[in-house]
Amino acid sequence: MILSDAQKVIVTEWIQNGRSLADVQRSLREEYDISLTYMDVRFLVDDLDVKMPEPKAEPEPSQEAKEDATQSIDSTSGEAIDPEIVGDESSSAGGVSVDVDVIMRPGSLVSGTVCFSDGISLGWQLSASGQLGLIPGDDPEYRPDPEDVQSFQTQLEEVLRKKGL
Repeated sequence: MILSDAQKVIVTEWIQNGRSLADVQRSLREEYDISLTYMDVRFLVDDLDVKMPEPKAEPEPSQEAKEDATQSIDSTSGEAIDPEIVGDESSSAGGVSVDVDVIMRPGSLVSGTVCFSDGISLGWQLSASGQLGLIPGDDPEYRPDPEDVQSFQTQLEEVLRKKGL
């Protein structure tokens, strides 16, 4: 990985101008016929003691844009859903709240916990075949109220849709 001093200066300028390591790798290959792996380019940048610029923060959206983006429409009633009731990580309408695990349970596509209106929490999981199941808690005979189950399924669908699943 021998570069001339002039080439090292150019690579330093590329990085300082915001080019990514992949862009530097491509430019070295195209402009100087120097083929380096991505890791070699990373080491080169480290050897040159060049700091990668911080990614530019996106401008903060206006309050009106935030309100428009967070307002959802309930498909059954056609009414707006309060974003305080249906959040990104959990939902709590009707006394039922749904959370999605950060680390999924083994063997599941997605998993989490649900707390029903009577205060009982159970685990849930969605298998790769699309089968939804509740994981028994302390009382294996516990059966949630049918209205709570319906609320759970509705909220789960909304939470997963927001997460892009």
